[in-house]
Amino acid sequence: MDWLPALWFILIAVLWCGYLFLEGFDLGVGMLIGLGRNSEKRKRVLLNTIGPVWDGNEVWLLTAGGATFAAFPHWYASLFSALYIPLTLVLVALIFRAVSIEYRGKAKTERSRKLWDAALGYGSLVAAFGVGAMLALTTLGLPLNENGDRVGGPFAWLTWYAVLGGVAVVAFCWIHALAFVRLKTDGPVRERAGRLFTRWLPLAVLPLVAWVLMVLLDNDSAVAWALLAAAALALVVSIVTARAGREGVSFIALGVMLAAGVAAIFTAAFPVVLPSTLDPAFDLTIYTASSSAYTLKLMSIVAAFGVPLVLAYQSWSYWVFRKRVKEEHIPEAHHPEPIVK
Repeated sequence: MDWLPALWFILIAVLWCGYLFLEGFDLGVGMLIGLGRNSEKRKRVLLNTIGPVWDGNEVWLLTAGGATFAAFPHWYASLFSALYIPLTLVLVALIFRAVSIEYRGKAKTERSRKLWDAALGYGSLVAAFGVGAMLALTTLGLPLNENGDRVGGPFAWLTWYAVLGGVAVVAFCWIHALAFVRLKTDGPVRERAGRLFTRWLPLAVLPLVAWVLMVLLDNDSAVAWALLAAAALALVVSIVTARAGREGVSFIALGVMLAAGVAAIFTAAFPVVLPSTLDPAFDLTIYTASSSAYTLKLMSIVAAFGVPLVLAYQSWSYWVFRKRVKEEHIPEAHHPEPIVK
């Protein structure tokens, strides 16, 4: 069963790609609401685009983390123990973000609503940055010793390439959200998102391109370079179709660019799951970090039934809520008074 570790490495890469694609526009919409300049009604339009799906999209993050824990416990232990501080901040940010989505509509004053908006915006920003930093570190390296333990203080993880990964994911989430808003809204919100998307798309993906190039230059792979070329082609298609007003094609092309870019990163890194910046001999690979063959076999059987069900349910939910949201669909805000007996 030597192929099982490679299979689960691929599956975890797919899970992270799915998370970045689905939760990417979720986090980006949160930033647009909390950190952008929009009227209250337009904020509610934006919120309604992700309202039925945002919590389902976060399942991909939980599944990616859980699969890493079960399939590659040494990878999970070394990575998460080295990143206690940033991952705790990500957890807190996700909590504030989830609570703000549920509670901003219950705010009775403008001040409290602005506080919930800030929680949504900064929670989305911190979560995106933290996930990007973590993925950059797992592909570019941490100071690990021969036991897989971090060497250095609690901020040894804070390197320039961790910042690059964080900025790359934040920028992608923002531009991906604009593409999604174009697809899911109508009227002034759609028009403004279209203008911003076509103007900033080439610049917003530059940090992601830099991250991919760093991994490929450090781990030469012909397949990875071919995937990068496919990502570049998809980006060109997204730009051209966005300017032509073909919003659906542009959104899909941007997703293909992400998938090809993530595939290029993981292909170039294979079979290393967590490089050591101290000595290549200390690198964790799919063979040294994986669970037993029995565990991986049992996980594969469960995944064979569970993954199609999750995909079917999420596809159905997106189909049900496929219509565009307009400002006239949003009723005026009202706060019913409690009944006093």
